[in-house]
Amino acid sequence: MPLEVHRRGKVWHARGRVEYNGRPITDYIRESTGSSTEAGAWQWVRDREAREIRRYLLGEEAALTFADAVMLYRASPQDAEYLIEVVEEIGSLPLPEITPKMLKGLGRKLRPQASSDTWWRLFVTPARAVINNAHEEGAGTPPIRVRAYTEQERIKQDLARGKPSRQKRRPFTREWLDLFCAYADIYNAAMARFLFETAARIDQAVSLTPDDLDLPNCRVWLKAQKGHEALWVTISHEMMVELANLPLKRPVDRKKGKRLPERVFGYASRGGYRKRWKTICKEAGIPYLTAHSGRHGFYTELRVRQGVDPITAAKAGRWKDAKLPDSIYAHAETDEAEIRAIFRTKPAQHGKSKRSNRLK
Repeated sequence: MPLEVHRRGKVWHARGRVEYNGRPITDYIRESTGSSTEAGAWQWVRDREAREIRRYLLGEEAALTFADAVMLYRASPQDAEYLIEVVEEIGSLPLPEITPKMLKGLGRKLRPQASSDTWWRLFVTPARAVINNAHEEGAGTPPIRVRAYTEQERIKQDLARGKPSRQKRRPFTREWLDLFCAYADIYNAAMARFLFETAARIDQAVSLTPDDLDLPNCRVWLKAQKGHEALWVTISHEMMVELANLPLKRPVDRKKGKRLPERVFGYASRGGYRKRWKTICKEAGIPYLTAHSGRHGFYTELRVRQGVDPITAAKAGRWKDAKLPDSIYAHAETDEAEIRAIFRTKPAQHGKSKRSNRLK
């Protein structure tokens, strides 16, 4: 009997066998379609039949579609949101038919005005993770490797959308921080100083709760992030006193409309600070810098201003690779005019050179 649908309670179920050229090619199927409508149930049947026929004709690895693979993958809420768009675009394709070029082309179609960096983050990374997870789950499908967008591809897209994608990051300086804190409330002043002193990421900072503070031992517990494990981080005595004197606040989660547990800096999410910081910077007459500039400021302070060696500076900021922060987080502060002036200054002459003797 071919697959047919029937209703059980509020949900439609399917029963029967998938047939090909009038011959059954599967065992008897008796499963819920998960659909509350008959139309949705029949769509489930059509998808199941197509998958089983592919398996019958082409083998096991051709049976799994991208939409099927998504169901095997435990996506974060944020990735799940972007994967919905990817499924709508390539969900029906068997995994072996999906190419790296196809994944890199998703962004141009789904977000034509976004940068290539955004395309990579929103679509390529989660889609690649879904495909490789299916391989690791033993689905019989091959893994996929995708090369990053080239510099030429990035520049071409920036020209097409009329703006650069990689704005030069400006680090915190002590002068900027002093002016910022002079106009900020106690919570934002403390958070800015905390970011500058610890190189913490903004999500680590706003997630701090009273239980994450070990004030007698001058240390805080930073949660795991970006591949780094959670750990205790030492803070200065002055920072400890500042955190100890902050009245605890329970921020409001506006999406869910409820109050969250107490947070040290009083923010519910990583983006909650931006509007307030823009106001503070405007009142202080200083350029607006994001919280991540504190991490840049931390490393620039150690390497450029204090001359700390790269191994020590990287370890203090919890970078695993000492070469990475030098190329990204260290910012030169010498004025270009000063550099050019060096070439216009006559070097001190200590005796005649061999070359000058030859020229006579």
